[in-house]
Formats: sequence, structure tokens, C-alpha cells
Amino acid sequence: MYVTVPTSAGRVRGQWKGEVARFMGIPYAAPPFGSGRLRPPRPPQPWAGLRDAFVPGPAAPQPGYLPAMAGLLEEPASPGEDCLNLNVWTPAPGRTGGRLPVMVWIHGGAFRNGAGSLPTYDGTRLAADGVVCVTLNYRLGAEGFLLLPDDTSNLGLLDQIAALEWVHDNIAGFGGDPDNVTVFGQSAGAIGITALMTMPRARGLFRRAITQSGAGHHSHPEDIARRVTERLAALAGAEATREGLAAVPPDRLIAAEGALSREIAQCADPGQWGESAGGGTTVLPVVDGTTLPRRPVDALADGAGREIDLLTGTTSDEFRLFLVPLGIGPRITEEVLTGFLSGLGLDPAEARTVYAATRPGASPGDLLSAAMSDHAYRIPALRVAEARAACGADTFVYEFARPSPAAGGALGACHMAEVGFVFGNLTDPLTGPDAPQELSDLMRKAWTSFARTGSPATAGTPRDGLPHWPPYARQRFVMRLGDGAPHVLADPAADERRLWKNLRQAVPAPV
Repeated sequence: MYVTVPTSAGRVRGQWKGEVARFMGIPYAAPPFGSGRLRPPRPPQPWAGLRDAFVPGPAAPQPGYLPAMAGLLEEPASPGEDCLNLNVWTPAPGRTGGRLPVMVWIHGGAFRNGAGSLPTYDGTRLAADGVVCVTLNYRLGAEGFLLLPDDTSNLGLLDQIAALEWVHDNIAGFGGDPDNVTVFGQSAGAIGITALMTMPRARGLFRRAITQSGAGHHSHPEDIARRVTERLAALAGAEATREGLAAVPPDRLIAAEGALSREIAQCADPGQWGESAGGGTTVLPVVDGTTLPRRPVDALADGAGREIDLLTGTTSDEFRLFLVPLGIGPRITEEVLTGFLSGLGLDPAEARTVYAATRPGASPGDLLSAAMSDHAYRIPALRVAEARAACGADTFVYEFARPSPAAGGALGACHMAEVGFVFGNLTDPLTGPDAPQELSDLMRKAWTSFARTGSPATAGTPRDGLPHWPPYARQRFVMRLGDGAPHVLADPAADERRLWKNLRQAVPAPV
């Protein structure tokens, strides 16, 4: 059965699937190629008549994952130029007068891979729980995050803002409340959301945010961003200008970015590439002083985004997703571990002792994974919660601890292990067979409760198996999920947190 909804660019026709209607591949901006390449997003071309919204639109051009990740991470089937599109799942298109909470998903993928149309991000189950779910694509890699000589930057974030503007203008027709929008995302998506919380152009477009395994440290200052642009252009054989780069075919630009990633991974000077050191990312949001005025965690420390409700968290073993499939762990010797810990600014002997204390029999690779999980994910998330608490803004913090059975269980509760549970899609490669439905039910209820009310649980009483969940604040409360019954811990892994006392700190503006 079909259902039709008007939008600002024309009418779209979706399909009912059970009690949920879905609309796929709706353009929220014009294709960002041709005359629009490496330029801010433009409105979509209106259409006459009825546009079928039955299949996902193209994903942004991207390199795909390394072969070692095959079977663990999903990849989009059809990258293409008309990639600025979104998908909507709703239980009540046009029937509620715009009263349902809206949840807008921003996907991860290290700012170079991913799409809102991946099977794990199917919004049917969330919509069946009484929200309008939106997923979107945005420009990736060099197309989305280079700093150009005319100071154009953060095009991928501007795409996300254009999608949120589309939601504000159109979501009431799909049954959603444009004044109750929650933006949620994971990894690069969560990093982008934290940036959006501090960006003037995004102000007022969302009321709440859920950031999974991504926070406010990962950005590039202008000097590093320009270095990335100049080196990538050289590798692509192009002038480091908008015109020069726009003349490079997308696949050649992607190949150049891959070559740059390998260079960054082999660089001995961690200061040369900032937060991209190690090669996990090449491009990142750029602190250009205009679209993104300050490093997000620093802006949050000065009160930016304090009016936005925030739920944030990480998994217990984030970094194992990157060490285990690539076979890196067994190659980490004590000498290598010492060098890495020192490079992170830690006292190597003290850090080794503290991390080993709760991991009997851990190898040097295991200890490196624990330290890198803290450096890249847990400590940045806690710094955001600390910064907001100092400004009087509550933040709810979680830890997802259910180990993935993939790769023979060697991944632990790794990066991305929670995503399938949030969406209720338990065929995700990392959830594995026999994934506990009750854990997914509990997490969806917490996430949708937060989207409705700003709290993931009803204060003072258990709600559907979830105990009272206090904000992080002075007691450093964290809800642990996926490890038996959900339970609140006060300052978990405190000794490990204290190792980072003077590291990864927010820097408020001088008075």
C-alpha cells in the first residue's frame, strides 16, 4: 500500500511495511558535483507530479573498507553523485499534526565511508516504537572536509545542517514534531553531532543529541587542515585550489586520500597531523573560525550547546575493532607499548600497571587497546560530560559492555557493537547470532524515552527494566548496559580515568 506526503520540493510516495511507512532516497539538496562540486549545499531541484521514494538514493563516493574488515562492517551498494538524500520511517504520515518525536541518524565511517541506507540503520523498529526516524547521507572524505584556499570548509557538516533544515521544514507532514528533534549518531557521526552542537548555523535545528563513541576532540586546526589539503592535492596531481581539485575525478581523489592515510600512519611525528595521527582518519571537521568557531570540546566548556540535552557513551573495548581484524595486537611488544603510552602523554610504567591491574594476563596488545580506547573515545566523552556539568548542563553517560561474538569473541565490546541493538536490527554483523532481544528492547526504550523527554529513564522508578539513570555530574554516574542487568556505576575505572588527569582536557577561552 502506498502513501503520499508533500514536501517543499514536491510530493513523494512511500510504502507501508506493516505499521510503518518508509520513504527512501528523498533529495534534501542538489547533487554536489558539476558546478556544485566543493561548494556549499544548494536546494534540490523541485519536481512536478509524484516522486516514488521506494529505494535508497546513492551513497557518497567512498573507498570502502579494507579486506580485513569484510564481513564485519556493512558497505553501501551504490555510491553516486546524487548523494545528498535521506530516508524517513514513520508510523503516522500526515496523521498526527506533527506531534511525534523525531530522531535523525548521522552515520559514522571515519569521515570517509558509510551511508544512511545501510541495513543496520533501517528505522522500522524505532518508528514502530513511536518516533519518526530519519537517516541521511553527507559528503565524505576530501569532498566533504577539505579546507580550501578561499576558506570554504566543513561541507559535510553543512550538508548535515541542510538535512536538518529539510527536517525542520518538512517533517510535520510525516507526523514528526519539528520542535522535538534528536540528532543521534556513532563514531564520525557522533563527532559531527558534537560539532553541530557548537555551530552557529545549526542553532535551533535540534533539541537533543545522542553521541555514541564520538565526542569533541577530533577536529583539525587551520594549519593542519591546510597541510592535509596541500598534501592531498599533490598526491592527486592537482593544484590545491577549488578549481584544481574539482577537476580531479572522484575516484582519483579517493585514491589520493588513501595514499595520504598511509603516509599519516607511518609518520613518526604525531604533531604533524594532529588528531589524524596514526592514520585512522585523514580529514576531520575544521576549526575555521566561521562555520566551526572553536574546537567543539572547548566551545562546550564555555557553555556552547548547554540548552541541548545530551546522552553520550562508549563501548568497553572500542579499539579492538581496529587491532584484531588487522592482526596488529600480537605484533605489539613491550617496547612498542612503552613507546605508544609515552606518545599519548602517559607515564608508561604507571599506565601499564594501572591498565594491567584489571586485566590479568593481558598482552601488550590488550593494554595498548585499552589505552587507545580511552584516548580516542572514553576520555573525550567524559571531558564533554565534565565540561557541560561545569556549565550546569546535565549529560547522561553509558558504557556498552556486551562482547560481540564475531571473530571468535576476540573483538570484545568493540566499536560499533551497540549500533544494531539501538536500531533493533539484530542481523548486524557485530551483534552475531542469538543476540538478546531484551537488550535491544531496553536500549530502544532508553533512546526513544530520551528523544521524547530528555531523560533516558523515568526519574526515581525502574522503567521497563532500566533503573533510575542520574546524570554524570560530580558523582560521575555511568549506566552500564549489556553486562547482565543494567546498573549504574559511580566513577567506573576511576584509576584509569585519573591517568589522564592533565591530558585531553577542554581549554575554555581566556577571561
